[in-house]
Amino acid sequence: MAIFKNTSVSFESKNGDTVIGTEAYFQGTLTAKGSLRIDGRVDGSIVDAKIVTVGKSGKIKGDISCEVCYVCGEVRGNITALDHVEALSGSRVDGDMRAPRIMLEEGAIFNGNCSMEAPKKAARAESHTEKSYKTEAN
Repeated sequence: MAIFKNTSVSFESKNGDTVIGTEAYFQGTLTAKGSLRIDGRVDGSIVDAKIVTVGKSGKIKGDISCEVCYVCGEVRGNITALDHVEALSGSRVDGDMRAPRIMLEEGAIFNGNCSMEAPKKAARAESHTEKSYKTEAN
């Protein structure tokens, strides 16, 4: 197509980046294997992403599960990250945060609970308890 001949826009499938633009609205569960930037609105859960960035105009109503999460906009739901969560100045998080490292910049609003235990350790402990319960029950 001639319209892309003289632009510097790159559409590489190996890039793995997904963008929800300012005018976009998504409803449902969004599974992103790469990085995800949200500048629009998402009503639903985000799962399996490497890096989730909620831009200043981004609004999420649902849970986020990822490796790293940067919040500049608004999240109404729980955030679980394998590495860390950063709520930057001007952001708002109404929900629980779980990550080994949680950073709140001055000017960020946070209403919820936070747990800084690594999710992998908690998952192992729960699965071990469930297995021993099943063994004793049988």
